[in-house]
Amino acid sequence: GALLVSERIDREELCGALSPCSLSFEIVVENPLELYSGAVEIQDINDNDPVFPSSQARLEISESVAAGARFPLESAQDPDVGINSLQTYQLSANPHFALDVQTRVDGSKYAELVLEKELDREEQQELHLVLTALDGGSPPRSAHVQIHIDVVDANDNTPVFNQSTYKASVTENTPSGTLVARISAYDLDDGPNGDIVYSFSSHTPAKVRELFALDSATGELRVKGQLDYEETKLYEIYLQAKDKGAVPGVAHCKVLVEVVDVNDNAPEVTVTSVYSPVPEDAAPGTVVALLSVTDLDSHDNGLILVQVSDVNDNAPKSSQDSYDVYVLENNVPGIPILDVSATDPDLGRNAHLSYTILQGDPTVGHLFSINQENGTLYLLTSLDHEDQVEFRMMVQVQDGGSLPLATNVSVSVFVTDLNDNAPTVLYPHPNTTATYTDVVAPGTPAGHMVTKVVAVDADAGYNAWISYTLLQATDPSLFSVGLHSGEIFTARQLREDDAPQHTLVILLKDHGEPVLSASATVTISVTEVVKEVLTDVAPTNDPRRHVTFYLILAVILVSAAFFITMLSVGIFKCYKWRQSKELFNSSRSTLYRTPGPFHHIDAVRGGFTPPNFYHQVYLTTDSRQSDLLCKKPFTSSPLGSRQSTMRNGEPGLYHQIVGTASRLPTPAE
Repeated sequence: GALLVSERIDREELCGALSPCSLSFEIVVENPLELYSGAVEIQDINDNDPVFPSSQARLEISESVAAGARFPLESAQDPDVGINSLQTYQLSANPHFALDVQTRVDGSKYAELVLEKELDREEQQELHLVLTALDGGSPPRSAHVQIHIDVVDANDNTPVFNQSTYKASVTENTPSGTLVARISAYDLDDGPNGDIVYSFSSHTPAKVRELFALDSATGELRVKGQLDYEETKLYEIYLQAKDKGAVPGVAHCKVLVEVVDVNDNAPEVTVTSVYSPVPEDAAPGTVVALLSVTDLDSHDNGLILVQVSDVNDNAPKSSQDSYDVYVLENNVPGIPILDVSATDPDLGRNAHLSYTILQGDPTVGHLFSINQENGTLYLLTSLDHEDQVEFRMMVQVQDGGSLPLATNVSVSVFVTDLNDNAPTVLYPHPNTTATYTDVVAPGTPAGHMVTKVVAVDADAGYNAWISYTLLQATDPSLFSVGLHSGEIFTARQLREDDAPQHTLVILLKDHGEPVLSASATVTISVTEVVKEVLTDVAPTNDPRRHVTFYLILAVILVSAAFFITMLSVGIFKCYKWRQSKELFNSSRSTLYRTPGPFHHIDAVRGGFTPPNFYHQVYLTTDSRQSDLLCKKPFTSSPLGSRQSTMRNGEPGLYHQIVGTASRLPTPAE
């Protein structure tokens, strides 16, 4: 079970700049069969020195450059990682420059010269500095580069980039020549001093220069080599712009290029172990082979997917069970009013939804339509609130499975009111040739109601609230109108010198937006002789002129008939009560009544009995509380006896007996 090293391991060769560097493996243990995954991490040792691209660097700096200006220097490279990689830079002592060490996004270090004391060409025309790169090993390894600085005459203006950092993204395996970014700088000088040349800064590693190309005239950065996401995910590229002056000015910027992963690596299947032959009686679940699958791509591109076929086992589900939609009346036909939203967690056709309106009310099918694909509900015609206020329908959402599943959603459409109807005057009627004249007597006091303007508005709510104002009058001081009632009152007492006839124009307005109005004309006559006025103003051919008379006469006749009827019923009840009281007082000495003149008969002889036999039943005066006394045979003719009895009885009693003869009790009863 020992794991041995079979050859010399070079971490930089195996993993390059990746850290940590690990090698994965699998171990199979038999009897019982078990599989273990393992990894060996290759630890770095400080076996590489930092290396500068060249042993010397040359800079030209104008004596007019102010203190604080920065000048990037070439970076050293160290293939080691972690603490053994390049950690810092050191600069030889000098009176003008200091060193500022910066860290890139990938953790690598680079250095910039910072001018602390301004240069003077007359004092010193050139400077010699030494830049040292140190790693973090123990002991540390180092590298040196000689920096030669030429102090040149002043250049009025230097190039300026429009931004200090550019960001771009490009997919791996992008063809050579693909544009990545375009940098831009400007220089205010004229002529050669204003012409700009773009180039890679000394910060940029040699590897980056192999992968990207920069157009010195346009500043276009394009792909040059083969980008691989699995090798490097982000590139930090340093660029500079120089003018063409005798003493060129320099500006610097940075471009961050993100490499986007594509699925360019096929899964690798490794057969770890195969058990062959397999016994014919091997039980289900017996291991036949061990396989391992790897993919160098990242995220979803690196997964191995097991496809699970879908079954239509989910009905569509709406975001809500019912919808309430409010639509203004007088709408434009064909407008969308609702989006019915539903989802189905199934896949493919099983998740493809279609929307239909279930045919219930045939009116709905003519007014509304729904898009079967996206569930948008359309209104096909213009609606009128006064015609119908509410529409209800059921929308069915169905999936596309072989055995489709569906769900129903209730939709209620409410038509909201617009102020599209002006008030309508009912009295006085505006569309008739007849003249309605209201009469008021002279001397009528103030506050007397003369007449009322009656109007309606077909709109609803606030739009139907009517207000009445006096627009025009023969005498504006004589009459007033109720703002909300339409009642016309005398504003003061009528005088003898008032005009005999007044014409009022009443303005009726609703409270909608915009306000709609109508007007009514009321004629009021001031006279004592009401009959003559009515005769004058009512046309002779008007069939309605006697309606009031007939109505009053009918009310009087009905009232009189009702009074007479109630009086008669009361007298009759009183008479019957006194009669029964007298009979009760006369029979208090005996318990039962004897035969004689009948005042009340409860039963008589029934039919189908022998001719010489009939029954006679006697009850107390309060027959509702008495019991049956006897049944007594008579030898005399029952018919004659009954006739004699009826002759001696009350006149109305005969009719009562004859009327009940058809339902007399039988002898058995």
